[in-house]
Amino acid sequence: MYQANENRYESMQYPHCGNSGLRLPAVSLGLWHNFGDTGNYENMRNLCRTAFDNGITQFDLANNYGPQPGSAEINFGRILKDDLGIYRDELIITTKAGYEMWAGPYGDWGSRKYLLASLDQSLERMGLDYVDIFYHHRMDPNTPLEETMGALAQAVASGKALYVGLSNYDGPTLEKASAILDSMKVPFVINQNRYSIFDRTIEKNGLKETAHKLGKGIIAFSPLAQGMLTDRYLNGVPADSRIRTDGRFLQESALTEDRLIQIRKLNDLAQKRGQTLAEMALAWILRDGIVTSVLIGASRPSQILDNIKALENTSFTAEEMQLIDAASLG
Repeated sequence: MYQANENRYESMQYPHCGNSGLRLPAVSLGLWHNFGDTGNYENMRNLCRTAFDNGITQFDLANNYGPQPGSAEINFGRILKDDLGIYRDELIITTKAGYEMWAGPYGDWGSRKYLLASLDQSLERMGLDYVDIFYHHRMDPNTPLEETMGALAQAVASGKALYVGLSNYDGPTLEKASAILDSMKVPFVINQNRYSIFDRTIEKNGLKETAHKLGKGIIAFSPLAQGMLTDRYLNGVPADSRIRTDGRFLQESALTEDRLIQIRKLNDLAQKRGQTLAEMALAWILRDGIVTSVLIGASRPSQILDNIKALENTSFTAEEMQLIDAASLG
């Protein structure tokens, strides 16, 4: 029987999620990749064990994570049964709904019917009575915001979610949604958005500033830009890379010569800081304390251990910040 490392909380950091009482690990594990039907179950178990043994308490899912949609939740439910379930009160388990999950008009977007049905299905797949955070996965321009937020409120009122979050929202819509949720006294605590040195959309669309102003947390996904902010592609595209084996999320065309020049410059700076490029990229996201947690993916346990090392140095000089901007934005 699996027994977690007794020293698992010694090196991880647990900042508060915005102004809430909820504390999250500074590094969290996402199950977007490598936990579907095409993954190896024993490797999934090892990934989750390694994460928890090193203080990662948050495991992030969505209804459509796979392939096939739903399979990541099914596999995580098996892992809970086989390994982590005895530690349920030490875990933050999150899921989402908002992208297409099943056929017909009720399996997509942000209607009350879709969100609440999806949450029930997610709980059944994972064998849980509740999730810690339930997110609306994307803005829905065709459903009243009051209806979508009301569904999140019902998820909490029913005891099926402890907190709620919003994913892929922009700053103005976040502010409107937050006002609605606050008026209903719903514990809305976090926003999940793409953020990296190469993708600064949340700075441009006001999300980062608005979340900070409202006292809400942020968790950043794709912090390594699908692997571009690692040493993986410094010298071209390896034959066994995700680009070659699974081109759904990163196309080889993205690795232009200009992009490779940027990656090499950033890698040089990381080496001067005594970090790998991946460590520096994660540290950069956490540098100012506004982002609560970075959401990493992994195909090997060693990648989790490597990424956690980013927490050893999240401070940057003004000169380093200027060099990062010059290398990535120029």
